[in-house]
Amino acid sequence: MTRRQPVSVIDIGSNSVRLVIYSGRQRAPSPMFNEKVMAGLGSGLSEDGELHEDSMQSALRALNRYRLLLKHVRVKETRVVATAAVRDAHNGDDFVREVEAMGLPCEVISADEEAHYSGLGVVSAFPGASGIVGDLGGGSLELVEVGGGNALNGISLPLGVLRADRSKAGSKKAYEALREGLKKNGLHKAGKGRPFYMVGGSWRALAKIDMAATNFPLPATHHYRMKPSRAAELKKLAEEGGDLLRVVSPARHAATPIAAMLLTHIVDLLEPSELIVSAFGLREGLLYSQLDKRTRALDPLVEAARDAGGGEHRFGQHGDLLHEWVSPLFEDSPKMERLRRAACLLADVAWQAAPMFRADRGVEMALHGDWTGVDAAGRVIMAQALTSNFGRDGLPDQRMNQLVRPEDLRRAHCWGLAMRLGQRLSGGVASVLERTNLNLSRTGVTLCVPHREEALAGDAVRRRLQRLAESLDRKAEVATFI
Repeated sequence: MTRRQPVSVIDIGSNSVRLVIYSGRQRAPSPMFNEKVMAGLGSGLSEDGELHEDSMQSALRALNRYRLLLKHVRVKETRVVATAAVRDAHNGDDFVREVEAMGLPCEVISADEEAHYSGLGVVSAFPGASGIVGDLGGGSLELVEVGGGNALNGISLPLGVLRADRSKAGSKKAYEALREGLKKNGLHKAGKGRPFYMVGGSWRALAKIDMAATNFPLPATHHYRMKPSRAAELKKLAEEGGDLLRVVSPARHAATPIAAMLLTHIVDLLEPSELIVSAFGLREGLLYSQLDKRTRALDPLVEAARDAGGGEHRFGQHGDLLHEWVSPLFEDSPKMERLRRAACLLADVAWQAAPMFRADRGVEMALHGDWTGVDAAGRVIMAQALTSNFGRDGLPDQRMNQLVRPEDLRRAHCWGLAMRLGQRLSGGVASVLERTNLNLSRTGVTLCVPHREEALAGDAVRRRLQRLAESLDRKAEVATFI
Protein backbone atom coordinates (compact mmCIF):
# COMPACT_ATOMS: atom_id res chain seq x y z
CA MET A 1 0.00 0.00 0.00
CA THR A 2 1.15 3.54 -0.76
CA ARG A 3 1.80 5.44 2.43
CA ARG A 4 -0.38 8.53 2.64
CA GLN A 5 0.82 11.88 3.87
CA PRO A 6 -0.95 12.73 7.15
CA VAL A 7 -3.06 15.88 7.33
CA SER A 8 -4.45 17.68 10.36
CA VAL A 9 -7.16 20.07 11.46
CA ILE A 10 -7.03 22.37 14.48
CA ASP A 11 -10.50 23.48 15.52
CA ILE A 12 -10.56 26.51 17.82
CA GLY A 13 -14.06 26.35 19.24
CA SER A 14 -15.94 28.21 21.92
CA ASN A 15 -15.58 25.39 24.40
CA SER A 16 -12.53 23.39 23.30
CA VAL A 17 -9.39 23.64 21.20
CA ARG A 18 -8.79 20.35 19.40
CA LEU A 19 -6.11 18.85 17.18
CA VAL A 20 -6.88 15.83 15.02
CA ILE A 21 -4.19 14.25 12.82
CA TYR A 22 -5.65 12.05 10.10
CA SER A 23 -3.84 9.29 8.23
CA GLY A 24 -4.31 11.11 4.94
CA ARG A 25 -6.76 12.77 2.60
CA GLN A 26 -9.11 9.91 1.81
CA ARG A 27 -12.79 8.94 1.72
CA ALA A 28 -12.84 7.61 5.28
CA PRO A 29 -10.26 9.64 7.23
CA SER A 30 -8.78 7.69 10.11
CA PRO A 31 -7.70 9.70 13.19
CA MET A 32 -4.09 8.95 14.14
CA PHE A 33 -4.06 11.41 17.03
CA ASN A 34 -6.86 13.32 18.74
CA GLU A 35 -6.46 15.76 21.63
CA LYS A 36 -8.58 18.56 23.02
CA VAL A 37 -8.16 21.18 25.71
CA MET A 38 -11.28 22.67 27.30
CA ALA A 39 -10.09 26.27 27.06
CA GLY A 40 -13.58 27.78 27.32
CA LEU A 41 -12.92 30.71 24.97
CA GLY A 42 -16.63 31.44 24.84
CA SER A 43 -17.05 31.63 28.62
CA GLY A 44 -18.24 35.06 29.61
CA LEU A 45 -18.47 36.25 26.01
CA SER A 46 -22.13 37.18 26.40
CA GLU A 47 -21.26 39.42 29.37
CA ASP A 48 -18.72 41.80 27.84
CA GLY A 49 -18.24 40.55 24.29
CA GLU A 50 -14.56 39.71 24.78
CA LEU A 51 -12.38 36.64 25.07
CA HIS A 52 -11.03 36.52 28.61
CA GLU A 53 -7.30 36.54 29.16
CA ASP A 54 -7.13 33.25 31.10
CA SER A 55 -9.11 31.42 28.40
CA MET A 56 -6.92 32.86 25.66
CA GLN A 57 -3.75 31.82 27.45
CA SER A 58 -5.10 28.31 27.96
CA ALA A 59 -5.92 28.08 24.26
CA LEU A 60 -2.54 29.48 23.22
CA ARG A 61 -0.67 26.99 25.40
CA ALA A 62 -2.59 24.15 23.77
CA LEU A 63 -1.94 25.55 20.30
CA ASN A 64 1.78 25.86 20.98
CA ARG A 65 1.88 22.20 22.03
CA TYR A 66 -0.02 21.23 18.90
CA ARG A 67 2.44 23.23 16.76
CA LEU A 68 5.38 21.31 18.20
CA LEU A 69 3.65 17.94 17.85
CA LEU A 70 2.87 18.62 14.19
CA LYS A 71 6.53 19.48 13.61
CA HIS A 72 7.70 16.21 15.14
CA VAL A 73 5.07 14.13 13.33
CA ARG A 74 6.10 15.95 10.14
CA VAL A 75 2.59 16.90 9.12
CA LYS A 76 2.96 19.17 6.13
CA GLU A 77 -0.67 20.21 5.73
CA THR A 78 -2.67 21.67 8.61
CA ARG A 79 -5.85 23.70 8.50
CA VAL A 80 -6.51 25.92 11.53
CA VAL A 81 -10.07 27.25 11.86
CA ALA A 82 -11.70 29.37 14.54
CA THR A 83 -15.47 29.47 14.99
CA ALA A 84 -18.15 31.36 16.93
CA ALA A 85 -16.25 32.65 19.98
CA VAL A 86 -13.35 34.14 18.01
CA ARG A 87 -15.68 35.25 15.24
CA ASP A 88 -17.98 37.18 17.60
CA ALA A 89 -15.51 38.56 20.16
CA HIS A 90 -14.42 42.22 20.02
CA ASN A 91 -10.84 41.10 20.59
CA GLY A 92 -11.02 38.07 18.30
CA ASP A 93 -8.61 39.65 15.81
CA ASP A 94 -6.03 40.16 18.58
CA PHE A 95 -6.26 36.47 19.47
CA VAL A 96 -5.85 35.43 15.82
CA ARG A 97 -2.71 37.56 15.53
CA GLU A 98 -1.21 35.75 18.52
CA VAL A 99 -2.05 32.38 16.98
CA GLU A 100 -0.46 33.34 13.67
CA ALA A 101 2.60 34.77 15.42
CA MET A 102 3.47 31.23 16.56
CA GLY A 103 3.37 30.02 12.96
CA LEU A 104 -0.20 28.71 12.67
CA PRO A 105 -2.18 30.46 9.89
CA CYS A 106 -5.67 30.82 11.37
CA GLU A 107 -8.86 31.11 9.35
CA VAL A 108 -11.93 32.57 11.08
CA ILE A 109 -14.79 30.93 9.22
CA SER A 110 -18.17 32.61 8.85
CA ALA A 111 -21.38 31.30 10.41
CA ASP A 112 -22.60 30.10 7.00
CA GLU A 113 -19.31 28.28 6.37
CA GLU A 114 -19.46 26.64 9.78
CA ALA A 115 -22.96 25.35 9.07
CA HIS A 116 -21.94 24.19 5.59
CA TYR A 117 -18.86 22.25 6.73
CA SER A 118 -20.76 20.64 9.60
CA GLY A 119 -23.36 19.48 7.10
CA LEU A 120 -20.67 18.08 4.80
CA GLY A 121 -19.20 16.16 7.73
CA VAL A 122 -22.51 14.34 8.18
CA VAL A 123 -22.83 13.76 4.42
CA SER A 124 -19.38 12.16 4.45
CA ALA A 125 -20.29 9.79 7.29
CA PHE A 126 -23.83 8.89 6.18
CA PRO A 127 -24.08 8.06 2.47
CA GLY A 128 -27.48 9.21 1.32
CA ALA A 129 -28.05 11.43 4.37
CA SER A 130 -31.26 13.44 4.02
CA GLY A 131 -32.55 15.64 6.81
CA ILE A 132 -31.37 18.39 9.14
CA VAL A 133 -27.97 18.56 10.82
CA GLY A 134 -27.60 20.30 14.16
CA ASP A 135 -24.05 21.08 15.29
CA LEU A 136 -24.11 22.22 18.90
CA GLY A 137 -20.96 23.90 20.15
CA GLY A 138 -20.06 26.19 22.99
CA GLY A 139 -20.89 29.45 21.23
CA SER A 140 -23.39 28.57 18.53
CA LEU A 141 -25.84 26.08 17.09
CA GLU A 142 -25.62 25.44 13.36
CA LEU A 143 -28.62 23.97 11.57
CA VAL A 144 -28.30 22.93 7.95
CA GLU A 145 -30.30 20.81 5.55
CA VAL A 146 -28.50 17.94 3.82
CA GLY A 147 -29.56 15.88 0.84
CA GLY A 148 -28.40 14.75 -2.56
CA GLY A 149 -24.84 14.38 -1.33
CA ASN A 150 -24.45 18.01 -0.28
CA ALA A 151 -25.09 20.55 2.47
CA LEU A 152 -27.83 22.96 1.46
CA ASN A 153 -29.59 25.78 3.29
CA GLY A 154 -28.22 26.52 6.77
CA ILE A 155 -28.24 28.96 9.67
CA SER A 156 -26.14 29.70 12.75
CA LEU A 157 -27.73 30.83 16.02
CA PRO A 158 -26.03 32.10 19.21
CA LEU A 159 -27.38 29.16 21.21
CA GLY A 160 -24.23 27.30 22.21
CA VAL A 161 -24.09 25.58 25.57
CA LEU A 162 -21.95 28.44 26.98
CA ARG A 163 -24.47 31.06 25.84
CA ALA A 164 -27.90 29.52 26.32
CA ASP A 165 -29.68 29.78 29.64
CA ARG A 166 -31.79 26.89 30.93
CA SER A 167 -33.88 29.00 33.29
CA LYS A 168 -37.56 29.27 32.42
CA ALA A 169 -37.03 32.65 30.79
CA GLY A 170 -33.86 31.47 29.05
CA SER A 171 -35.60 28.38 27.73
CA LYS A 172 -38.43 30.48 26.30
CA LYS A 173 -35.95 32.86 24.68
CA ALA A 174 -34.06 29.96 23.11
CA TYR A 175 -37.30 28.45 21.81
CA GLU A 176 -38.32 31.71 20.15
CA ALA A 177 -34.87 32.19 18.62
CA LEU A 178 -35.03 28.68 17.20
CA ARG A 179 -38.57 29.13 15.90
CA GLU A 180 -37.76 32.40 14.17
CA GLY A 181 -34.48 31.12 12.72
CA LEU A 182 -36.06 27.95 11.36
CA LYS A 183 -39.04 29.79 9.94
CA LYS A 184 -36.91 32.46 8.28
CA ASN A 185 -34.89 29.86 6.40
CA GLY A 186 -37.66 27.36 5.76
CA LEU A 187 -35.93 24.64 7.76
CA HIS A 188 -39.01 24.03 9.92
CA LYS A 189 -40.74 22.48 6.92
CA ALA A 190 -37.63 20.72 5.60
CA GLY A 191 -37.12 18.86 8.87
CA LYS A 192 -40.56 17.35 9.36
CA GLY A 193 -40.57 13.58 9.08
CA ARG A 194 -36.84 13.40 8.28
CA PRO A 195 -33.86 12.47 10.49
CA PHE A 196 -32.18 15.01 12.71
CA TYR A 197 -28.42 14.43 12.84
CA MET A 198 -26.79 15.44 16.13
CA VAL A 199 -23.21 16.77 15.93
CA GLY A 200 -21.13 17.92 18.89
CA GLY A 201 -19.76 16.64 22.18
CA SER A 202 -22.68 17.87 24.28
CA TRP A 203 -25.15 15.88 22.24
CA ARG A 204 -22.89 12.83 22.21
CA ALA A 205 -22.96 13.09 26.00
CA LEU A 206 -26.77 12.84 25.85
CA ALA A 207 -26.44 9.73 23.73
CA LYS A 208 -24.16 8.17 26.36
CA ILE A 209 -26.77 8.90 29.02
CA ASP A 210 -29.48 7.32 26.88
CA MET A 211 -27.31 4.24 26.32
CA ALA A 212 -26.81 3.87 30.06
CA ALA A 213 -30.51 4.41 30.77
CA THR A 214 -31.60 1.79 28.22
CA ASN A 215 -28.75 -0.69 28.81
CA PHE A 216 -27.72 -0.45 25.18
CA PRO A 217 -25.08 -3.17 24.68
CA LEU A 218 -22.80 -1.42 22.17
CA PRO A 219 -21.03 1.75 23.38
CA ALA A 220 -20.35 3.34 19.95
CA THR A 221 -22.15 6.71 19.89
CA HIS A 222 -21.66 7.31 16.17
CA HIS A 223 -24.82 6.33 14.28
CA TYR A 224 -26.69 5.79 17.57
CA ARG A 225 -30.41 6.24 16.95
CA MET A 226 -33.10 7.53 19.28
CA LYS A 227 -36.79 8.16 18.93
CA PRO A 228 -37.68 11.87 19.13
CA SER A 229 -39.71 11.17 22.27
CA ARG A 230 -36.45 10.36 24.09
CA ALA A 231 -35.52 14.06 24.08
CA ALA A 232 -37.99 14.87 26.87
CA GLU A 233 -36.78 11.93 28.95
CA LEU A 234 -33.15 12.96 28.47
CA LYS A 235 -33.98 16.49 29.61
CA LYS A 236 -35.45 15.06 32.78
CA LEU A 237 -32.47 12.77 33.39
CA ALA A 238 -29.96 15.56 32.74
CA GLU A 239 -31.71 17.91 35.15
CA GLU A 240 -31.97 15.29 37.87
CA GLY A 241 -28.31 14.30 37.65
CA GLY A 242 -27.67 11.12 39.58
CA ASP A 243 -25.70 8.01 38.71
CA LEU A 244 -26.38 8.16 34.97
CA LEU A 245 -24.30 11.32 34.63
CA ARG A 246 -21.22 9.33 35.62
CA VAL A 247 -20.96 8.20 31.98
CA VAL A 248 -20.37 11.86 31.00
CA SER A 249 -17.06 13.61 31.59
CA PRO A 250 -17.13 16.23 34.37
CA ALA A 251 -16.38 18.92 31.77
CA ARG A 252 -19.73 18.13 30.11
CA HIS A 253 -21.88 18.07 33.25
CA ALA A 254 -22.89 21.74 33.18
CA ALA A 255 -23.61 21.68 29.45
CA THR A 256 -25.73 18.52 29.42
CA PRO A 257 -29.00 20.02 30.77
CA ILE A 258 -28.73 22.91 28.28
CA ALA A 259 -28.08 20.50 25.40
CA ALA A 260 -31.12 18.45 26.44
CA MET A 261 -33.29 21.59 26.67
CA LEU A 262 -32.29 22.66 23.15
CA LEU A 263 -32.93 19.17 21.82
CA THR A 264 -36.49 19.15 23.16
CA HIS A 265 -37.13 22.49 21.45
CA ILE A 266 -35.74 21.21 18.15
CA VAL A 267 -37.86 18.07 18.32
CA ASP A 268 -40.94 20.18 18.99
CA LEU A 269 -40.24 22.57 16.13
CA LEU A 270 -38.85 20.21 13.48
CA GLU A 271 -40.89 17.07 14.22
CA PRO A 272 -38.10 14.75 12.98
CA SER A 273 -38.57 11.07 12.26
CA GLU A 274 -35.58 10.05 14.40
CA LEU A 275 -32.48 11.38 16.13
CA ILE A 276 -29.12 10.12 14.83
CA VAL A 277 -25.79 10.90 16.47
CA SER A 278 -22.82 11.75 14.23
CA ALA A 279 -19.19 11.74 15.34
CA PHE A 280 -18.35 13.53 12.10
CA GLY A 281 -18.85 17.27 11.81
CA LEU A 282 -16.91 20.41 10.99
CA ARG A 283 -13.40 18.92 10.85
CA GLU A 284 -14.39 15.99 8.67
CA GLY A 285 -16.48 18.30 6.51
CA LEU A 286 -13.40 20.42 5.84
CA LEU A 287 -11.53 17.32 4.63
CA TYR A 288 -14.49 16.04 2.61
CA SER A 289 -14.85 19.39 0.83
CA GLN A 290 -11.37 18.92 -0.64
CA LEU A 291 -12.04 15.49 -2.15
CA ASP A 292 -12.77 15.07 -5.84
CA LYS A 293 -16.19 13.90 -7.01
CA ARG A 294 -15.07 10.34 -7.67
CA THR A 295 -13.58 9.92 -4.19
CA ARG A 296 -16.68 11.40 -2.56
CA ALA A 297 -18.79 8.76 -4.29
CA LEU A 298 -16.88 5.89 -2.64
CA ASP A 299 -18.47 3.97 0.24
CA PRO A 300 -16.80 5.09 3.51
CA LEU A 301 -17.38 1.75 5.25
CA VAL A 302 -15.90 -0.29 2.42
CA GLU A 303 -12.94 2.06 2.02
CA ALA A 304 -12.21 2.05 5.75
CA ALA A 305 -12.41 -1.76 5.85
CA ARG A 306 -10.09 -1.95 2.84
CA ASP A 307 -7.57 0.29 4.61
CA ALA A 308 -7.86 -1.61 7.89
CA GLY A 309 -7.59 -5.05 6.30
CA GLY A 310 -5.05 -4.26 3.62
CA GLY A 311 -2.03 -4.07 5.90
CA GLU A 312 -2.97 -7.21 7.85
CA HIS A 313 -3.36 -9.81 5.10
CA ARG A 314 -0.69 -12.47 4.98
CA PHE A 315 0.00 -12.40 1.25
CA GLY A 316 -1.31 -9.00 0.22
CA GLN A 317 -4.86 -7.77 0.24
CA HIS A 318 -7.36 -10.02 -1.49
CA GLY A 319 -10.57 -9.17 0.36
CA ASP A 320 -12.30 -7.93 -2.78
CA LEU A 321 -11.42 -11.17 -4.56
CA LEU A 322 -12.74 -13.22 -1.63
CA HIS A 323 -15.98 -11.23 -1.83
CA GLU A 324 -16.31 -11.98 -5.55
CA TRP A 325 -15.59 -15.67 -4.87
CA VAL A 326 -18.36 -16.11 -2.26
CA SER A 327 -20.93 -13.84 -3.97
CA PRO A 328 -22.46 -16.51 -6.28
CA LEU A 329 -23.94 -18.13 -3.18
CA PHE A 330 -25.86 -15.07 -1.99
CA GLU A 331 -28.53 -12.79 -3.36
CA ASP A 332 -28.47 -9.98 -0.82
CA SER A 333 -29.91 -6.48 -0.72
CA PRO A 334 -27.47 -3.64 -1.47
CA LYS A 335 -27.41 -2.84 2.26
CA MET A 336 -26.40 -6.39 3.17
CA GLU A 337 -24.05 -6.76 0.20
CA ARG A 338 -21.88 -3.85 1.36
CA LEU A 339 -21.66 -5.38 4.85
CA ARG A 340 -20.59 -8.67 3.27
CA ARG A 341 -17.91 -6.93 1.26
CA ALA A 342 -16.62 -5.10 4.34
CA ALA A 343 -16.46 -8.38 6.27
CA CYS A 344 -14.51 -10.03 3.43
CA LEU A 345 -12.04 -7.15 3.42
CA LEU A 346 -11.44 -7.84 7.12
CA ALA A 347 -11.35 -11.62 6.77
CA ASP A 348 -7.61 -11.94 7.40
CA VAL A 349 -7.11 -9.33 10.13
CA ALA A 350 -6.54 -11.85 12.91
CA TRP A 351 -4.10 -14.30 11.32
CA GLN A 352 -1.24 -13.14 13.58
CA ALA A 353 -3.22 -13.92 16.75
CA ALA A 354 -3.15 -17.32 18.41
CA PRO A 355 -5.92 -19.49 16.89
CA MET A 356 -8.05 -19.41 20.05
CA PHE A 357 -8.13 -15.59 19.98
CA ARG A 358 -8.77 -14.97 16.29
CA ALA A 359 -12.55 -14.86 16.59
CA ASP A 360 -12.25 -12.40 19.48
CA ARG A 361 -10.04 -10.13 17.42
CA GLY A 362 -12.43 -10.23 14.47
CA VAL A 363 -15.41 -9.42 16.69
CA GLU A 364 -13.52 -6.58 18.36
CA MET A 365 -12.62 -5.10 14.98
CA ALA A 366 -16.21 -5.22 13.71
CA LEU A 367 -17.94 -3.99 16.86
CA HIS A 368 -15.50 -1.33 18.00
CA GLY A 369 -13.65 -0.28 14.86
CA ASP A 370 -13.66 3.38 13.92
CA TRP A 371 -16.26 2.88 11.19
CA THR A 372 -18.58 5.35 9.49
CA GLY A 373 -21.54 4.61 7.29
CA VAL A 374 -22.72 1.72 9.47
CA ASP A 375 -25.13 1.53 12.39
CA ALA A 376 -25.09 -0.77 15.42
CA ALA A 377 -26.98 -3.53 13.62
CA GLY A 378 -24.49 -3.41 10.75
CA ARG A 379 -21.58 -3.72 13.16
CA VAL A 380 -23.16 -6.81 14.73
CA ILE A 381 -23.78 -8.38 11.30
CA MET A 382 -20.12 -7.83 10.37
CA ALA A 383 -19.06 -9.26 13.75
CA GLN A 384 -21.14 -12.39 13.19
CA ALA A 385 -19.60 -12.93 9.76
CA LEU A 386 -16.09 -12.54 11.15
CA THR A 387 -16.65 -14.74 14.19
CA SER A 388 -17.97 -17.51 11.91
CA ASN A 389 -15.03 -16.93 9.56
CA PHE A 390 -12.68 -17.56 12.48
CA GLY A 391 -14.40 -20.75 13.62
CA ARG A 392 -16.92 -19.71 16.25
CA ASP A 393 -20.67 -19.93 15.66
CA GLY A 394 -22.06 -17.22 17.91
CA LEU A 395 -21.02 -13.88 19.34
CA PRO A 396 -19.51 -13.96 22.85
CA ASP A 397 -21.96 -11.32 24.08
CA GLN A 398 -25.43 -12.58 23.28
CA ARG A 399 -26.94 -9.17 24.09
CA MET A 400 -25.76 -8.07 20.66
CA ASN A 401 -28.28 -10.40 19.05
CA GLN A 402 -31.14 -8.16 20.15
CA LEU A 403 -29.88 -5.42 17.80
CA VAL A 404 -30.28 -7.55 14.65
CA ARG A 405 -33.02 -9.56 12.98
CA PRO A 406 -32.44 -13.31 13.45
CA GLU A 407 -32.51 -13.90 9.68
CA ASP A 408 -29.73 -11.34 9.18
CA LEU A 409 -27.57 -13.06 11.80
CA ARG A 410 -28.11 -16.41 10.08
CA ARG A 411 -27.17 -14.87 6.76
CA ALA A 412 -23.99 -13.37 8.20
CA HIS A 413 -23.12 -16.77 9.69
CA CYS A 414 -23.33 -18.29 6.20
CA TRP A 415 -21.12 -15.52 4.82
CA GLY A 416 -18.55 -16.34 7.47
CA LEU A 417 -18.59 -20.04 6.64
CA ALA A 418 -18.08 -19.25 2.94
CA MET A 419 -15.21 -16.90 3.80
CA ARG A 420 -13.72 -19.58 6.05
CA LEU A 421 -13.88 -22.09 3.19
CA GLY A 422 -12.17 -19.65 0.84
CA GLN A 423 -9.40 -18.95 3.32
CA ARG A 424 -8.73 -22.66 3.93
CA LEU A 425 -8.85 -23.55 0.23
CA SER A 426 -6.52 -20.75 -0.83
CA GLY A 427 -4.21 -20.45 2.16
CA GLY A 428 -4.71 -16.71 1.78
CA VAL A 429 -3.27 -16.73 -1.75
CA ALA A 430 -5.24 -14.86 -4.40
CA SER A 431 -4.24 -17.11 -7.32
CA VAL A 432 -6.12 -20.10 -5.87
CA LEU A 433 -9.36 -18.14 -5.64
CA GLU A 434 -8.83 -16.91 -9.18
CA ARG A 435 -8.62 -20.52 -10.46
CA THR A 436 -11.59 -21.92 -8.51
CA ASN A 437 -15.21 -20.98 -7.99
CA LEU A 438 -18.38 -21.74 -6.08
CA ASN A 439 -21.77 -22.49 -7.63
CA LEU A 440 -25.19 -22.66 -6.01
CA SER A 441 -27.97 -24.85 -7.37
CA ARG A 442 -31.38 -25.76 -6.04
CA THR A 443 -29.91 -28.79 -4.27
CA GLY A 444 -26.20 -28.24 -3.88
CA VAL A 445 -23.18 -26.05 -3.21
CA THR A 446 -20.45 -26.98 -5.68
CA LEU A 447 -16.76 -26.20 -5.35
CA CYS A 448 -15.19 -26.22 -8.80
CA VAL A 449 -11.42 -26.83 -9.08
CA PRO A 450 -9.19 -27.22 -12.16
CA HIS A 451 -8.37 -30.62 -13.62
CA ARG A 452 -5.09 -31.93 -12.17
CA GLU A 453 -5.45 -29.61 -9.16
CA GLU A 454 -8.11 -31.72 -7.44
CA ALA A 455 -5.82 -32.05 -4.42
CA LEU A 456 -6.65 -28.46 -3.52
CA ALA A 457 -9.97 -29.83 -2.26
CA GLY A 458 -8.39 -31.78 0.58
CA ASP A 459 -10.15 -33.25 3.60
CA ALA A 460 -10.09 -30.01 5.61
CA VAL A 461 -11.52 -28.11 2.65
CA ARG A 462 -14.27 -30.69 2.13
CA ARG A 463 -15.26 -30.49 5.81
CA ARG A 464 -15.66 -26.74 5.55
CA LEU A 465 -17.59 -27.11 2.29
CA GLN A 466 -19.90 -29.60 3.99
CA ARG A 467 -20.51 -27.19 6.87
CA LEU A 468 -21.29 -24.34 4.48
CA ALA A 469 -23.65 -26.46 2.38
CA GLU A 470 -25.57 -27.58 5.48
CA SER A 471 -26.01 -23.97 6.59
CA LEU A 472 -27.63 -23.27 3.20
CA ASP A 473 -29.76 -26.46 3.29
CA ARG A 474 -27.85 -27.94 0.36
CA LYS A 475 -25.57 -30.87 -0.38
CA ALA A 476 -21.81 -30.38 -0.75
CA GLU A 477 -20.27 -31.26 -4.09
CA VAL A 478 -16.79 -31.01 -5.65
CA ALA A 479 -16.41 -30.81 -9.41
CA THR A 480 -13.46 -30.44 -11.76
CA PHE A 481 -13.15 -28.55 -15.02
CA ILE A 482 -10.60 -28.40 -17.81
